[in-house]
Amino acid sequence: MEHTEILEKLCQEKEGNRNGKWNATLLKGEGSNRKYYRMTAVDNGNSYIGVEGENEQEDIAFVSISRHLHSMGLPVPEVYGTSDDCLCYLQQDLGDTSLFSFMKNGIETGTFSETEKNMLNKVMKLLPSIQFKGDKDMDYSICYPIPEFDQRSILWDLNYFKYCFLKSVKIDFSEPKLENDFEQMANNLLGVSQNAWGFMYRDFQSRNIMINNGEPYAIDFQGGRRGPCLYDVASFVWQAKANYPQSLKEGLVDTYYDALQQYVKMDRKTFDNTLGLFVLFRTIQVLGAYGYRGLFERKPHFVASIPFAINNLKGLLGKGLCHPYPYMESLLGRLCSLPELQPLATSKYDTGKLTVKVFSFSYKKGIPADDSGNGGGYVFDCRGVHNPGKYEQYKQLTGRDQPVKDFLEKDGEILTFLNHVYALADAHVQRYIERGFSSLMFSFGCTGGQHRSVYSAQHVAEHIAKKFGVKVLLCHQAQGINEEFN
Repeated sequence: MEHTEILEKLCQEKEGNRNGKWNATLLKGEGSNRKYYRMTAVDNGNSYIGVEGENEQEDIAFVSISRHLHSMGLPVPEVYGTSDDCLCYLQQDLGDTSLFSFMKNGIETGTFSETEKNMLNKVMKLLPSIQFKGDKDMDYSICYPIPEFDQRSILWDLNYFKYCFLKSVKIDFSEPKLENDFEQMANNLLGVSQNAWGFMYRDFQSRNIMINNGEPYAIDFQGGRRGPCLYDVASFVWQAKANYPQSLKEGLVDTYYDALQQYVKMDRKTFDNTLGLFVLFRTIQVLGAYGYRGLFERKPHFVASIPFAINNLKGLLGKGLCHPYPYMESLLGRLCSLPELQPLATSKYDTGKLTVKVFSFSYKKGIPADDSGNGGGYVFDCRGVHNPGKYEQYKQLTGRDQPVKDFLEKDGEILTFLNHVYALADAHVQRYIERGFSSLMFSFGCTGGQHRSVYSAQHVAEHIAKKFGVKVLLCHQAQGINEEFN
């Protein structure tokens, strides 16, 4: 059974209508390999988020943690049902507004409105509740990949930085000297008082907070485990791409410190020194992730985040590190001075300029017009693929419907066709991003604009949006369906 069919079954069970029909719309992902679908009921418009995972243990961790946090009255998506293997699950639809998108104007201009600041402070007040109310009776044995923040996991992250970032930018370093400082840092991180340990979210940042009816909800905590609370503060306040001004960072830290006192008593000097250590560690860690996702996998969103993380690192070095790591401090100083890191993420890989338009159309009605003034783009003729429209059972369906998808994929013609399209599209989109162009168009035509062209346009739009993180506008002309991925 296809995963979308499993998700539809979970929706039917939730609604108590085993014959109900549901539309599955693939949502854009970021760094995750999970697929998210908005499942919308044809008859009443009710919607849920269906998730298709790849790792059973990770999915079990998310579902279990979510159910526990929800039972504690914390704002997380409610999980309504799972498949037998837990690779598919159904959860509450919290809408499309992440905290990151809510603050778009402030992030772009560097000036945050009172509304944006108030929401940020609301999130910071919420964090200690998640960490310490969530810690109560939490079964950490289900956490993935490990139940607790420990030396091994710290060294994994530090070596991730070493091999995926330092070696990628080809900076010379002494591995033994760097390892000495890494081991000392691990000891310092683990020396934090156990009173300040609770549920460590691990990836607490603005893209993982949804705003629903004016209230923040926490999502994507499947990597959570028991650990020191200040890790999450460093993760949120020093999120590279959010680029908060220093005064706002200080205010958010103050808000968190005041809210923390309900659960943990920590004097301010100890708090500040400990936080500085975790900010340094988190910055090094995310550079490792940006190195892998950006420099190896060539995902522009992550490449574009590198200079912001470097700026955070410069700020930390400018203040002086709270613990002595002599060799690492010297190495990080050299790293911050590398001139190629800034253009790497701005002029070459600014995905914000490019909009990709993808159309399905009927040749009987003509090829879609290009209103950008740039003149066309690619037009692909899908009429060489076996046509479902010849068969009565498919005539009222489109290439978005599962029976048509199954028909097209059965003999593999459409898959071979699209593999060639993906190769062309990937090269072209990448080049347009690098050259700073603003518009690119792909059009897919077949006889009626209903089956083969719709299937192809839908898959190519989803592929480009997921791989490159650019804005994609999808239009199925014959059906009057418009969809946006961004």
